[in-house]
Amino acid sequence: DCKNWLRRYPSDWTVFNQIVLASAVYVFFTNLLPGLTFAGDLYVQTGKHWGTIEVVFSTGLCGVIFSLFSIQPLTILGVTGPFSVLAENIYSLCETSFHVDFLSFMAWALIHSGWMHILLAIFNAHEWTMLYVTEFSCEIFSLLNSIIYFHKAVQELQRAQTELPTASFLYAIIGAIGTFVLALFLSYAESWEPLFHKYIRMGLREYAAAISIIFFIGMPHVGVLEGIPKGTLPVSSEAFQPSLPGRTHFYVKFWELPGPWIAAAMVPGAIITVLFFFDHEISSIICTIKRFGTRKPTGYALDIVLLGLTTALCGILGIPPANGLLPQAPLHSQSLMHTAKDEHVEKTVLDKYGLERTVHEPVQRVYEQRWSSFLHAGAILAFIAPPLQLVLGLTPTSVLAGLFIFMGQQSLASNPILKRTLHMLTPPSELPDLPAGVKSYWPIHAYTLFEIIMTVVIFIVTLTVAGPAFPVIIIALVPFRLLAMNRIWSKETLRYVDRWACRDGTPEDEEDERQASVAAEGGEGVVRTRVVDEVESDREKGGESEDVEKGIGGAGSGSSSGIEVEEHGIARVGR
Repeated sequence: DCKNWLRRYPSDWTVFNQIVLASAVYVFFTNLLPGLTFAGDLYVQTGKHWGTIEVVFSTGLCGVIFSLFSIQPLTILGVTGPFSVLAENIYSLCETSFHVDFLSFMAWALIHSGWMHILLAIFNAHEWTMLYVTEFSCEIFSLLNSIIYFHKAVQELQRAQTELPTASFLYAIIGAIGTFVLALFLSYAESWEPLFHKYIRMGLREYAAAISIIFFIGMPHVGVLEGIPKGTLPVSSEAFQPSLPGRTHFYVKFWELPGPWIAAAMVPGAIITVLFFFDHEISSIICTIKRFGTRKPTGYALDIVLLGLTTALCGILGIPPANGLLPQAPLHSQSLMHTAKDEHVEKTVLDKYGLERTVHEPVQRVYEQRWSSFLHAGAILAFIAPPLQLVLGLTPTSVLAGLFIFMGQQSLASNPILKRTLHMLTPPSELPDLPAGVKSYWPIHAYTLFEIIMTVVIFIVTLTVAGPAFPVIIIALVPFRLLAMNRIWSKETLRYVDRWACRDGTPEDEEDERQASVAAEGGEGVVRTRVVDEVESDREKGGESEDVEKGIGGAGSGSSSGIEVEEHGIARVGR
């Protein structure tokens, strides 16, 4: 990984253009604003120990560190919902059962998690876990995140209904739908030709989310809307200091925790390690899968070491740790897609007369660089300053709900499950042709329906107390895909709908190679057995010829061809 890091690092800083800048602005909003909703929940559920300033500080600090030193800069870091739920449970235990300081206990849990991450990297855990992940699990995880963001949007509107008067709630609905619709409308601006200059259309598409958010942040301050009560993001206008009243510095006296509780903190540390490892690995895999056309060398062990170090650092600073985000990471890659220059693929299509012809399609690739990660994380880190905190406080929660809907839609639009779901509603005569081994679309429809059902089941789990364990369920789908699904679907069907996430090919290709290898060895064994039988038969008849004697090879035979009987009685055919 270090060698790969050195190979790619200089070129990661040589790519910068308007697409990279627009991606940084887009990821800034899609990372910062959802994080602030988790901050609001943490502030209430952790007794004010963690709030807006801690979440912004963690997201910016960890993002800058990863943009500078990670091997895969396309991965986006932030404070996640599953960790927020886990932290709330740990706080409850510290207050009601353990009767120990929450920040000190959490600091040790994160320190333990740090060295556990490093152990996973040393023993190359990626090779014996994620190397067997297929796009089946990734598609389910991506769809799950889309559903979670849609659900978050509904929760924000429900909160507005509870806390705001009727007029304000109605405007909140208008603001949420308006934010989503305007962002979606502008995201297709490049297809408005011949309207506007192409660079104007490109700019509208690239800054669609930012324009929509800024527009609907300003709308409530115009005309009669200015007097309507508005639910806004909770922020602090105080100096740069922790949220907890009486806490004046960003470090924790973790060494003062009694020894038995230091040891006990290993248990939540292990849970956090499992959660972070699988979350970050899947995030890294999905943002570099085949459809994004990545070419630069990547790695996982180095990033897991870095994740362990930042996790321990956050524990010492007394702030929530950040790890790989979904759907922000694949959305980051999607926002960096462009048509590669002088690259195309040949594709055979049928024209309107039913004749085959070859067309050249342009190749889409992602800009692999560090600027978008560095700029967006640096901008988030700047918002720990009190004046900028006040700017965040102007953001209505309805705008946040609209952004959630837009993020969910963008993630869903690039998910193959959506395309296959639409195929279920398409007349058979209008469907694309299938490969020779796949006879009909019915097995593919069943496969898609199974993915949707599994996603819904996992989503229901996230709403229960077992929510933090949902990555374990997704990982359990990996052996299920490899060991059980080939008994339900044919090889050709699985080969058509699924492939390895981290490498070329499919599990079915490897199975065919193993079977071919076994068949070849079996055929060679049959030949050997047949030769032995013939030799023994000749011996019984007493009719061994001079040629056979030479082939069997007495002690002094130097023949390079014929039959040789080894000491275990197995015949070997020579050259």
